[in-house]
Amino acid sequence: VQLQASGGGLVQAGGSLTLSCAASGRPIEDYAMGWFRQAPGKEREFVAVISWSGSASYVAESAKGRFTIARDNTKNTVWLQMNSLKPDDAGVYYCAADGGYSTTTDPRKYDYWGQGTLVTVSS
Repeated sequence: VQLQASGGGLVQAGGSLTLSCAASGRPIEDYAMGWFRQAPGKEREFVAVISWSGSASYVAESAKGRFTIARDNTKNTVWLQMNSLKPDDAGVYYCAADGGYSTTTDPRKYDYWGQGTLVTVSS
């Protein structure tokens, strides 16, 4: 499966962005889908994950109450709605697909990765 992340950009602190991840090649209903981010000089970190059906999701503690993950398998697309953005939220955001049907936060368990979209948050 090929993943294409988009929607990043420059936003002021307190603002919102919606990231999209469009999949092709295979139906994403075969995969749990996750979002990760990587800031310069830091390791890639988990942001959110949603199960293949959308019935279960989990958001990192740092993003709880501000970020929401959603999917529409009929559109082969996953979204990450980000509100009340903080400078610490900045980084390259990646979507990823896990064929294990789990909702893991471990990036090593993900099989496919998109190219990333840059989010910059100004203070």
